[in-house]
Amino acid sequence: MAQATPFNIEDVRKRMEGALTALKHEFNGLRTGRASSTLLDPIHVEAYGSSTPLNQVAGVTVPEPRMISVQIWDRANVGAVDKAIRASGLGLNPIVEGQTLRIPIPPLTGERRAELAKLAGKYAETARVAIRNVRRDAMDLLKKQEKDHDLSEDEHKRHAEKVQKVTDEYVKKVDEAARHKEEEIKQV
Repeated sequence: MAQATPFNIEDVRKRMEGALTALKHEFNGLRTGRASSTLLDPIHVEAYGSSTPLNQVAGVTVPEPRMISVQIWDRANVGAVDKAIRASGLGLNPIVEGQTLRIPIPPLTGERRAELAKLAGKYAETARVAIRNVRRDAMDLLKKQEKDHDLSEDEHKRHAEKVQKVTDEYVKKVDEAARHKEEEIKQV
């Protein structure tokens, strides 16, 4: 029988880091009243027969603190980019000027701030679930290795404690990122 792959806590850590990175990327897409080129990162455009990231069909710049400029490379995609931005749920209304879209960033209303804070909480919970799923996978692997006699009961317990410690660390990081984003939304 082949020897099982030894348990490696760094693999668990990398997968949890991936969940945290994805959360931060989602947070970049939440509007906080200031223009940011990353605000449009989550937007995909129906172009060339498929769903394409906006940054692959246009250049995004921030010429002013409350304005985003999108320079579309192919005139045929102007309508699709305009439609995708309007449908993104970010509350943005582009102004079409030839192959350029100017997108004014309106100030946030109290209602919109509450919606964004709620959405930030939802993103954070999704990240926590992803981290807990990584934890579950690691614990299942440890149980299997112990059952297959590739790991002693003491080693299983020691590794399980490490997994729980890393899980707690990453859940705390998610909580801190969510708290920071909610404060940022409320301050603007």
